[in-house]
Amino acid sequence: MYSGSGFSDWEIGDITVIINNGIYHLFHLIIPNHDYIAHATSKDGISWKRVNNALFVGHPGEWDDDMLWTMHVYEVNGKFEMYYTGLQRKDRGVVSRVGLAVSDNLVDWTKSNGSKFPIEPMGVYYETATTNPRTWLSFRDPFRFDHKGESYLLVDARTVEGPVSRRGCVGIVNITGDEAKLMPPLFCPQVYDDVECPCVFELNDRYYLIGSIREDIKVRYWFANDFFGEYNSFHADVLLPQGNYAARTVQDGDHLLVYNFFYAYGKIDALRVLPPPKELDTDSSGRLVLKSYYRWQQMALKVIQQHEIKRIDMLFNNPTATLNIEAEKWTIGTRSGYEIFCFKRPSPGFIWEGRITVEGMGKLGIVSDMDKDGNGYFISFNIINGQVKIRTWGFNSLNTRQNFIFNDIQDGFFSVNEERSFLFTLIRYGHYIELSIDGVVKLTLMDYTYSGNDIGLYSASSLISLSESVFRVLPFPEEEYASQEEAQKQEP
Repeated sequence: MYSGSGFSDWEIGDITVIINNGIYHLFHLIIPNHDYIAHATSKDGISWKRVNNALFVGHPGEWDDDMLWTMHVYEVNGKFEMYYTGLQRKDRGVVSRVGLAVSDNLVDWTKSNGSKFPIEPMGVYYETATTNPRTWLSFRDPFRFDHKGESYLLVDARTVEGPVSRRGCVGIVNITGDEAKLMPPLFCPQVYDDVECPCVFELNDRYYLIGSIREDIKVRYWFANDFFGEYNSFHADVLLPQGNYAARTVQDGDHLLVYNFFYAYGKIDALRVLPPPKELDTDSSGRLVLKSYYRWQQMALKVIQQHEIKRIDMLFNNPTATLNIEAEKWTIGTRSGYEIFCFKRPSPGFIWEGRITVEGMGKLGIVSDMDKDGNGYFISFNIINGQVKIRTWGFNSLNTRQNFIFNDIQDGFFSVNEERSFLFTLIRYGHYIELSIDGVVKLTLMDYTYSGNDIGLYSASSLISLSESVFRVLPFPEEEYASQEEAQKQEP
């Protein structure tokens, strides 16, 4: 995991990731100053260490002498190009433009100011420096995409017409040749103020466009049969649930990964962290689905089968609770009230897989990081409406008048079969929590509230069984600042 934090806990901003010779390279903004673009590297795409910063704001009078915003790094014939957003002091930072920097090695970067760059909006398609009712201009967050021998930049832009808070669109610029040619918007949903960090990719014979939406801090997506085709939505268009932002894709061999940063505690000025990536795939209807990162299984140090868990405790000693332990199946439930059935987690970091079958009515779910008083994370499964939700729940020692914590952090939706049975995978690694149902990631977040030693299941007037349960022990996460110290020790 990586936060990039120094004096402030929320320094990491928008990101781009590129893989070269087996090394993952992360470039990201530094918030709130926006005065340079940071660079970190990784061997596994999860643990990162900082290396030399990539790019700094320009000298006074240059077009990018105020701030640097979102960038995209792209390989071209063995060399690298960074398209980035710049702001200028003389504009009071309200006009964003797109510039270019180049590198031979992803470490040393040179700004390239030619006939095409910097690019700014002009003409009839997009708001300009003099035609923007918000009085600040969005023409930013570039993303390069090559299509049929032509090169294009997608940008977060705004149309010249429509309600002021609904003009956000995905602009497009053709950068093939000696000049940048602004084209009509690739897509305008006509509902959002901005479509930030736009990104397009082809997957299983369709084109998918993703964008980050400030209104609800989610990543949404649209699809088309052709790059320049009409982009549509499915019944649900959320790709990454609330708190995940600034998503960008990178091809990792046969795996298409999506990276983003996460707002901890749901606040934009709280801790921001880069969680592990997810993989992108489609279902039989062409809808995008998130899969767990393939490296998780490679990281497992030990496998523990269900029958090897010998002790299960009933935390509240509910007299109506029942617990039946068989070698490959646990059956638990309560007739009345609540009970937590828990056991010691095999390690701080783990992958817990299993099948839950609902054999009666009532409420049910998974618990993690429990202490002896029942403080921890509760993941509830609503099998009637197909909703999964994670909350922090426990004692609030800071406020005796409201002496409880009960905060919903994130939710998602899943399909329920007639058997009311589903496979789950819970990944707990450092402060990262990921929950998949039937192989599809539904919850992905960072949280720092609890760190108890117990995990398990809960029942509230329900009868459920657990089978096919397997635990995989994960190594301790590499601490970000410890890795930085080790890197410094190795320098000559």
